[in-house]
Order: sequence, then C-alpha cells, then structure tokens
Amino acid sequence: MSDLQKAWAKNRLGAMPIEPFDEREEEEIDSVPELPEHFDDDSSSASSASSASSTGTVIPSPSQNLFARPQGVPRGRTLQPIPWTTYFERELFLHDETSPESPNTHAYLTSPVGKGPLFVMHHGGGSSGLSFAVLGDQIRKRLSSAGVFSLDARGHGSTAIPEGQTLDLSLKTLADDLFTALRLTQKEMKWTEPPPIILVGHSMGGAVVTELARSGRLGNALLGYAVLDVVEGSAIDALQHMHTYLSTRPTGFQSLEMGIEWHTRSRTIRNSVSARTSVPSLLTLEEDPGDTRPWKWRTDLAATQPYWENWFVGLSSKFLAAKGGKLLLLAGTDRLDTELTIGQMQGISLPTPNAPHL
Repeated sequence: MSDLQKAWAKNRLGAMPIEPFDEREEEEIDSVPELPEHFDDDSSSASSASSASSTGTVIPSPSQNLFARPQGVPRGRTLQPIPWTTYFERELFLHDETSPESPNTHAYLTSPVGKGPLFVMHHGGGSSGLSFAVLGDQIRKRLSSAGVFSLDARGHGSTAIPEGQTLDLSLKTLADDLFTALRLTQKEMKWTEPPPIILVGHSMGGAVVTELARSGRLGNALLGYAVLDVVEGSAIDALQHMHTYLSTRPTGFQSLEMGIEWHTRSRTIRNSVSARTSVPSLLTLEEDPGDTRPWKWRTDLAATQPYWENWFVGLSSKFLAAKGGKLLLLAGTDRLDTELTIGQMQGISLPTPNAPHL
C-alpha cells in the first residue's frame, strides 16, 4: 500500500465513530427504518424476487404494508421479504461481450460519493450478493461517502452461465469473474478511473477476494481486503462435516416465509432483517403440483464439493502475501496456523465474533 493510500485510509476510516455493540439478540430488533411498502405475500407477485425467471427486482407497492403479518407468524414477528431496493441503488447485469463463455453476472450497487471508497463484497458458498445488504447499509451509515458493490457468483443468485456450459467454481474462475465484473461496472457507470476499493469476502468469498488481491490486478486502486469467518486449516478440517450439515438441511419449503423462518430458527442467519432480505435470493419456486415444498435451493451445495479444497488450500500464505491493508475476522484465534499466528504478532487485526460456513 502506498503512503498516499495509507494516509487516505487513516484519515477516512480512522475518523469513523466507534459505536458500542448492542448485545441484545439481533433478531429481536425486527424493524427497518424508512422501508418502502411491499407486496403482500399471498400472491405470486411477491415470490417473483426468487423465481427462476426473475431478475431479483421487487417493485414496491404503495397500496400494501411491508410489515403486514403473514398468517401464523408467532409473537407479532413478520417474515415477509424485504426488497433489495431498500439497500441498493441499482442492480446490474454484466456480460463481457468479448468472451461468449463468460457469465451474465448479476450484481447490486450503491455508488460511492466523490472520492469515497467502494466496498466490494463476495459471498460464501450457497449464498448471494444480498447476504451483504444489511452490512453494507451499516457501513454507509458510518461512512456516508462509501459505495457498496455486491455480486452473485456464478451458480448463485441470479447470475447465469451460458446454456450447456459446465459450472466451473474453481478459485481462479471466481476471482476472474469478480475482476471482470468490476471492470464492466466501471465501464457501465462511466467512471474515468476505479474508485478506491476495499475487498470483503465471507468464507468462500474470502478465498476469492484474497486471490484477486494477491494477483495485483487492481493496482493502486486496492486499499485493502477483509476476510470473514475462514482460515485455511479450520476450513479444510470442517469440510468433512459438510455432508452431515447438508443432510440435515430441508430440501425445500412450503413457502418463502417458511424458508426465512427456518434460517432464523436454525440460527443460520441470526439477524431476521438480514434473513428477510437475503433468503428470497437463495430459493426458487419450482412449479410442481404434487410437491408440497416447491421452494427449492438455487445452488446445489453438494455439487460444489469438487472445489472445496481448491478454495482454501494455500489461503493463509496468500492472505499474508497480498499487498494492501488486511483484516481477518474470526470466531476465535485458537485455530490459527503458524503463518497466521506470526501475522497476528506482526499486527494483523483478528477480531472474533462469528462461526464457519462455506
């Protein structure tokens, strides 16, 4: 990182107010300020945000209330989906015309203001760009000039690959996709130069942003990168338990609300507002009259198994070697390997609030 980048980051990010964390259960705070009105979920239009034919756009309706309680929801809690428009300015469909085999990448964007940084988010396996919607909103509350870019990786959300193409989720391919999406976004938004970039990745996404940071392709635009909830050793150890986890997960849900409820009840997503925002992008409605659970997973996590080790092997050394500011956010420091322990002693920040996923 250049002296200019260090000074910029210190002046901008160092001035951000530090607010105490409210230790009350996040899901108990089940409200979204200034939320637009939204479709009631007793019609097929409400499920369009997650159907296979949808782009994920939900058009707010002025005639119906977002917080209307669905039938049978306990304790006054609503499980109704929250539209992506609550958190992002626009959605983008990005395709490299010079490469026919490239995906049609779906992404969400709120542009930075002035010379503010762009937080570039990459989700974990089985998730989507909306996994970072609430986090991005919190970042912008603390740094109003910041922008947020969050994409759906290939095989996830509304990102599509050409028909007949084999789904390639190798680390190099995912990193190439992210770099291409940023380049196409710059062109789409007519930015004369890329804004200062902070890469943020969760689990699988942490491996992707580290790979891109290490490649040096972002040049001086890269301020730094943050890896959430994953280190090489514990990630590889945890892979043997993934099949057990997948075998206990429902194959489908009777309704979108029941999918949201399962995520909060199982503590897969503890923040209910985040669940109502992100879960609709994880499910798709499959029309089968005989199926009592027509809402199915968009991403077949079991089918991604051939790539699991490829995502995480060598992650520690790459994380330490890449240029730029570094942040590693973990559930605990007890599983750090030798390389990361040395890195911690050298001053890499290692807060500890979370738990592992792909």
